[in-house]
Amino acid sequence: QVQLVESGGGLVQAGGSLRLSCAASGGTFSRYRMGWFRQAPGKEREFVAAITWSGGSTYYDDSVKGRFTISRDNTKNTVYLQMNSLKPEDTAVYYCAADAALGLATSPRRYDYWGQGTQVTVSS
Repeated sequence: QVQLVESGGGLVQAGGSLRLSCAASGGTFSRYRMGWFRQAPGKEREFVAAITWSGGSTYYDDSVKGRFTISRDNTKNTVYLQMNSLKPEDTAVYYCAADAALGLATSPRRYDYWGQGTQVTVSS
């Protein structure tokens, strides 16, 4: 059983940056592929970025490609999401997710464990 706790959200102006962190406990972190998702009010949860267990491969939604970077530190049991050039449409609750499988996954149904989320608000 893996527990995930996100942090680093907040209020930022358009064009600014934030770095989200997701700390994992209760499992062997290096065996889990990780993903970041977000959900805006009235919308479905959507994929943002994913990373393999080793960190060797990543994948991004087109809406964040070139602005966001996902990374992980298996020695610290933590996955990160560096968000640059933020836009008002990036405003959402951001969730990290874990799944004990190889490769990358973009569907939330492929992930077994979820954090509680952290709010990101980008003002125009």
